[in-house]
Amino acid sequence: MNIVLIGYRCTGKTRTGKIIAKKLNFKFIDTDDLIEKEAKKNISKIVADDGWDKFRGLEKKVIQEVSNYNNIVISVGGGAIEENENAENLKKNSIVFWLIAEPEVIFERMQKDPMSATMRPNLTAQKDELLEIKTMLKKREAKYESASDYKIDTSTISKQEVAEKVINIMNKLK
Repeated sequence: MNIVLIGYRCTGKTRTGKIIAKKLNFKFIDTDDLIEKEAKKNISKIVADDGWDKFRGLEKKVIQEVSNYNNIVISVGGGAIEENENAENLKKNSIVFWLIAEPEVIFERMQKDPMSATMRPNLTAQKDELLEIKTMLKKREAKYESASDYKIDTSTISKQEVAEKVINIMNKLK
């Protein structure tokens, strides 16, 4: 059984995923990293050079591949669940956790993350980043909801505490 972490940018998927993987002695996979490796450029560059369709195509290919692995923790990009096929593949042999956070918390985390500006392309034509976050969360909410088995709010707890919640849920499922 795999563990999949979905959710918007800066909700803690990657950092939490690494903690979970280490504690469970699972392998950790960040699909964005695999996409960048395959394309030989970062996501912002893929989108700028080749467009969102190219990026989403690479994402679909990577998710299809990693969803066949076992005993892994998978962190996926925030928009991965917009494609129904991705959500179906991720649910095949995994428990899916939706990590959420208040829009203001996400915004604050993005401001503190030095990688954010260069690695994360804009998702809308919004100049106001907080408004963009709110817009995208509203747009994706139903998809996140239907793709997930569990939801964990990361707004006020540490990555370690999020990891413990995920592991406790997994232990109850055994």
